[in-house]
Order: sequence, then C-alpha cells, then structure tokens
Amino acid sequence: MDLGIKDKKAIVCASSKGLGKACAKSLLEEGVSVVINARGEEALQETFRELSLIDKDKVSMVVADLNTDEGRKKLIESCPDADILINNNSGPPPVNFLETGKEEWIKALDANMLSAIFMIKDLLPGMIERNFGRIINITSAMVKSPHPLMSLSTSARTGLTAFSKGISKDVAKHNVTINNMLPERFDTDRQVFMTEMIMENQGISREEARTQIASSIAANRFGRPEEFGATCAFLCSEHAGFISGQNLQMDGGSYEGLI
Repeated sequence: MDLGIKDKKAIVCASSKGLGKACAKSLLEEGVSVVINARGEEALQETFRELSLIDKDKVSMVVADLNTDEGRKKLIESCPDADILINNNSGPPPVNFLETGKEEWIKALDANMLSAIFMIKDLLPGMIERNFGRIINITSAMVKSPHPLMSLSTSARTGLTAFSKGISKDVAKHNVTINNMLPERFDTDRQVFMTEMIMENQGISREEARTQIASSIAANRFGRPEEFGATCAFLCSEHAGFISGQNLQMDGGSYEGLI
C-alpha cells in the first residue's frame, strides 16, 4: 500500500533507539524526510549512520534535550515546516508514590506532558495552514490501566492524552490528526531494565525473567519494534485522515477493559 506521504517532513523525538527509532525507520522507508533526535550524541550518530543506508538524503539529526526550551527550539528550527510530529520521551522509573517529592513530579510533567505540548504548539499552525498534519504521541498502555508504581509516568501521560483529545476536535477539519499510541511490553531497552529488576528482586536468570514477563502478555511474546513503527507510519498516512483523538492500545491483546 502506498501511504501517500512520500516527501513529507517529520520530526521524531527521542529516536536514537527503541520505539522512536522504529517510527523514524518506517517513515523513512515510506519516503518521508526525517529528523531524528536524542540527548546523547553517540547513540544518535550510530542511528543516523544506520538510517542513512536507507536514504542518506532524507535523514538528519539534532542533538537536543526536549525537556528544555533551548532543546525544543533547536529541534523546531531544524524543520519548522514539519508535516509529521512523533512525540516521544523517556519516562520516570517505577517508584513508590509516598517516596516522591515535588521535584520528581515536575520532572515527570516536563518530560511526559509539557515537552510534547510545546512541540505541538510550535508546529500546529503550519500544519493547519498546509491542510495536512499528523501528530502522534507515544505514551503508555498504563494510561488506560494505571499501576501504583508508575504514578509519575501515568499521571503526566494522561494529562497529555486529555490535552490531545481536546485539541484534536478543533483541528480535524484542517486534515490534522492527533493520536496516541499506547505500547506495553515491546522488546526495547525498557524491557531490559524491567528484566534486570526482576532478576535482582527474585534471584532468577535473564531467560526466566523474560519468560515470566512474556507469560503476562496475551500474545505470549514481546512486541517487535518494527510492528510499532509500521503502525505509526500508517497513522501518519493519507489514508488515516479520519482517525483522530484515539488511543491505540499496542499490548499484544493484554488490556482487559472493553473501551
């Protein structure tokens, strides 16, 4: 299927690895010009070299911290007329709510709500003017099924979800869509962290820890990043213009709710 987005321009935040990288790769394979981003230059350079093998003329990189005004400005200036924005950022680690303070909450809000909102604010007017825009926020499956140890992440991402739903209703008439992708248990560095935590807490092997995690997923396996990237590319396509304000659960069928 031709997704109809060849020669569109995209900014993919936090895309040196994991799900952000998968989205950048899928968009690049569809002929989109992609700006990749990360705080760490070494990992970003490695991903840039890898993606350049697909199309060196359509990929560029910006080292910038999304959690700062300066970082977002640098990223926006690299592609002020982006047609596609993929908001992504690392989340805070699991924590006991009673052990959190104001500083932890402000950091979570900056990283997982406000950074995305300000990126949308800067790019949305141009999308409206050009009558095409695709905005995707990579959040978390726990937005719909919160866990007590993930209160920082879930609260901030739920705020972004509510904001995006409201704005999406106002811009749909301009062929601008805003959707959220809610991943859980994809085989990325996040799962390496979770695996190592289980290994330490339970005194079991890596294989046993991964098996334990996989057994908690309805599909009985980890999600593949390329599956996530392909879905992201479709939501950015010209065929997805009637899909907006939605939360797409990507968890191998594990969510127990109806809506």
